Amino acid sequence: MSQIEESIEVAVPVTTAYNQWTQFEDFPRFMKGVERIEQRTPTLTHWVTKIDGVTREFDAEITEQIPDERVAWTTVSGEVRQAGVVTFHRLDTTRTKVMLQFDHAPEGIVDTVGDKLGFVRRQAKGDLERFKTFIESRGIESGQWRGTVV
Repeated sequence: MSQIEESIEVAVPVTTAYNQWTQFEDFPRFMKGVERIEQRTPTLTHWVTKIDGVTREFDAEITEQIPDERVAWTTVSGEVRQAGVVTFHRLDTTRTKVMLQFDHAPEGIVDTVGDKLGFVRRQAKGDLERFKTFIESRGIESGQWRGTVV
């Protein structure tokens, strides 16, 4: 297992950043390699990714969700093994720190080499930068889900 931790400051209130992050079906708009996400239940999502020509599908379960604070997940089936959490930290009324932490298990030699070369870390950093651009350019979230999962 490899551990990844990246964070970014976004110029929107914490509620806006959190609400946008709960819109999983919008992730392909800022996450490179994510082709599609289907929200199957309030806590189950089905992911289709394509990275370097390799398509993978998996299901992820939300294991903890506290509005304006955190969303934690773990994969429950498919070709990807990972678990993580994204937390939201109010810096002031108009700025939020978004912190992404996750563990993932590289699959096969190509993933292992890519992981050793820092590909996954750079991907996570780039995804957070694209999230920043996406939410700041909009100024408001595209939707919200304020439910609590504990």
